[in-house]
Amino acid sequence: MKSLEDLKKLRDEAKKKIEMREGQGDYRVVVGMGTCGIASGARPVLNTLLAEVERENYSCTITQTGCIGMCVYEPIVEVYDKNGEKTTYALINPEKAREIMSSHIGKGVVVERYTISAEQSRR
Repeated sequence: MKSLEDLKKLRDEAKKKIEMREGQGDYRVVVGMGTCGIASGARPVLNTLLAEVERENYSCTITQTGCIGMCVYEPIVEVYDKNGEKTTYALINPEKAREIMSSHIGKGVVVERYTISAEQSRR
């Protein structure tokens, strides 16, 4: 059996993970986890985002959704600010996810080159 301190530590870790997914923060980050998103690598992106929030203690909520409807741009990450303004990032991998967290969530600076509008202009 675990000690009381071990159990408290497990409880605190579980509460922190729940708050990351359901809590209130400065940003809400949504990962498209439909079939096409998962097939394109959305799960490692989601895991990276969660790890970055935990590591850097960012003020944001990480959630997942089903199909976003733009399969060609998967994995897709949407970032909503306090005012409800949405930035949609396309073709995201774990490295890009770390950069988005550092710049957009950490400093409030959108990483324009990964946005849908930037991606559309390259096509």
